[in-house]
Amino acid sequence: MIKGKVWKFGDNVDTDVIIPARYLNTTDPEELAKHCMEDADPEFSKKVKPGDILVAGRNFGCGSSREHAPIAIKACGISCVIAESFARIFYRNAFNTGLLIIECPEAVKDAQNGDELEVDVEKGLIINHTQKKTYKIHPLPSFMKTILEDGGLIPHIMKKFKASCSI
Repeated sequence: MIKGKVWKFGDNVDTDVIIPARYLNTTDPEELAKHCMEDADPEFSKKVKPGDILVAGRNFGCGSSREHAPIAIKACGISCVIAESFARIFYRNAFNTGLLIIECPEAVKDAQNGDELEVDVEKGLIINHTQKKTYKIHPLPSFMKTILEDGGLIPHIMKKFKASCSI
């Protein structure tokens, strides 16, 4: 279960807004986190608290295929991203890096900056405690839940590899 404060952005938030290209000279998650969303909100990374939730409109994560974008979001403390829709490559990169993302246009439409949300992936619910509204979400396939629980695709594969070597 995830609980956090909403940070809301609009449509077509591209990877250059999520992590500006001038910071792509590093892959260090802590360094990337310092610059997450800074072109949209220069103080974003300083204001976010662990567990907070980024909410956005259509086509979130469009642009380049860089994995830096979901890494920066996750490293700055965002627990999940809820959007109307995601760019296809961002969708893949998010799960590969262990960042939970959820499509729920109804929750996005109603959510406002500062709202308190609760996400229960097991029950398939998003609850906006501020507005006293509940939204149904599609459950994640079990293999995707496992990848997220393991911290992303590489840690998931390593875990499976280690398990197979200890037979």
